[in-house]
Amino acid sequence: MNTAPLPDNVHVFERGWLSANNILFLGKDATALVDTGYCTHAPQTLALVQSALGDRPLDRLLNTHLHSDHCGGNAALQQAWPAVETAIPPGQAAHVRAWDANALSYTPTGQHCPPFRCDTLLQPGTELRLGDRPWQVHAAPGHDTHAIVLFEPASRLLISGDALWENGFGVVFPELDGQEAFADVAATLDLIEHLAPRTVIPGHGALFSDVPLALAVARRRLDGFARNPRKHALYAAKVLLKYKLLEWQQITHTDLLAWAQATPYFERLHTLCAATQPPAEWIEALCQDLERSGAAERQGEGWINR
Repeated sequence: MNTAPLPDNVHVFERGWLSANNILFLGKDATALVDTGYCTHAPQTLALVQSALGDRPLDRLLNTHLHSDHCGGNAALQQAWPAVETAIPPGQAAHVRAWDANALSYTPTGQHCPPFRCDTLLQPGTELRLGDRPWQVHAAPGHDTHAIVLFEPASRLLISGDALWENGFGVVFPELDGQEAFADVAATLDLIEHLAPRTVIPGHGALFSDVPLALAVARRRLDGFARNPRKHALYAAKVLLKYKLLEWQQITHTDLLAWAQATPYFERLHTLCAATQPPAEWIEALCQDLERSGAAERQGEGWINR
């Protein structure tokens, strides 16, 4: 992979796909954590952070965006360190303060996130100190309208969230809500190219340094989605289904069908992908596609994660 070495006071906890990666900064005067994983992994997140901190407290908590796999551990960390200052991107602070699980996407996706508080905002165009270095805050809409990325220009280190992975980027959720957001993804990829990071810490997967290759892969995928939005909607349906299998590990087909039919995004995706096909038949076909790809396996009357 040949990534440049990280500063000694930056630690990346690479997680499985149910939880986003966590990035811990051990500055001389303050500590900080970027992204906290999914709620079912919160005990593990807390243990990882406590082990790395030793006797030090966690002073700051930041989220690149507020999808459940990036902020699901916030509440547990706030309970462990009540004085931790929590910073989120602008745009959804009112929903956090009122705790509107629908507006925050948790109800529509059929996912969970324990309520947490926010204390301050990560305003694009500003700088903040993490690990004793100045980091730039940049808007990164597309995957999520309010997402940000963090960039440290001296070492050219980028925390990209789900704006760029080594093999693509996250589902473009605003498109599923009827908003035109593929152009926002393209603009965010252009921003990353302009920043020219040497090393990227993605929201999921290992660190990588071949940023031109990653951008080329992402742009090809984006072009395919923009040319055929139904392809993107089908991809999103499989991602949401696989994500829940990661959480459940195994489930009866009856319970899976009940969850999908009660999840608002699946109703929208069914309309976009296969409006003339009965919903139960369509969901069965999605599961079979996951099985063919090796992501799931039929076992008796249900499904298990693979």
